[in-house]
Amino acid sequence: MINFQYLRTTTSKSALSLISKDKNAKFLAGGTNLIDLMKRGVATPEKLIDINHVPLKQIELVGDTIIIGALASNTAVAEHPLIKEKLPLLAMALNAGASAQLRNVATVGGNMMQRTRCGYFYDTEMPCNKRQPGSGCGAIGGFNRMHAIFGTSEKCIAVHPSDMCVALIALDAIVVLANPKGERKILFKDFHRLAGDTPQLDNNLKADEMIIRLEIPVNQLAKNFHYLKVRDRASYAFALVSVAAALEISADHKITEVRLSMGGVAHKPWRLTASENFLKGKEASVTNFEEAAKLAMKDAKGFGENDFKIRMAPNSIIEALTVATSKA
Repeated sequence: MINFQYLRTTTSKSALSLISKDKNAKFLAGGTNLIDLMKRGVATPEKLIDINHVPLKQIELVGDTIIIGALASNTAVAEHPLIKEKLPLLAMALNAGASAQLRNVATVGGNMMQRTRCGYFYDTEMPCNKRQPGSGCGAIGGFNRMHAIFGTSEKCIAVHPSDMCVALIALDAIVVLANPKGERKILFKDFHRLAGDTPQLDNNLKADEMIIRLEIPVNQLAKNFHYLKVRDRASYAFALVSVAAALEISADHKITEVRLSMGGVAHKPWRLTASENFLKGKEASVTNFEEAAKLAMKDAKGFGENDFKIRMAPNSIIEALTVATSKA
């Protein structure tokens, strides 16, 4: 690892002041991804600003909105009674990610900021437009079993690795960002970016900003929900395909509200809006789930070794919806 300067701060104001003075500085929270990147030489910050003592760990209900601080740990969120009661889909997705030890230190903000686990990105001897713009995408025509089938570009086919974020995009979360001039809010669906021509940019966070909190509206989707994660082994593995599904079902078995999103398939958490629109007002049946899954796959594109995802993804959507519907 390179030498770096370590600083600790206790307020968001001082954290923002420090980060704005040095373009090669990085915030340090749980460090579960950043430290790995530094060990491999992928990230080389000259300064680490430890923000763990900034008071951003709240989990509370304010009116009809659930507030989650950016420094709340994944474990704290997943195990909080408020989240279990009001946002069980989020709790389930969080518990599907990483190991218990990592969840204990990983933070909500850090989870949002984590970078792809594409092998070409992690190997500094290989071409990667995300790590070194203009060097090429080794995964296209290379080993791409874990890679994207939606929203790809000729520059990059990497996927976003988070489980938590798949649930958050389905729950219509809002991200609150702080900057030297105050705060701004951005819809969670607009926080992360597709690769396009600038795969090195994972999100729309500006250089002088930091994530402060999430605001999630309370909904009626706490009864019929499921987070399905298909992976190579039963624990501590990133998703080949994941599906977050939540429905509100009337007494006559009609779908009055539905949220669907996927992970492991795109450069950002992937919301299935067309499938949601199709299902609203229809009977909660396997036939309709199958049609919704077909709609979801309209623009899917495989790259050889990941072609199986085009078959796995719709089956996963159907299973997630079926399990969610069957819950009492």
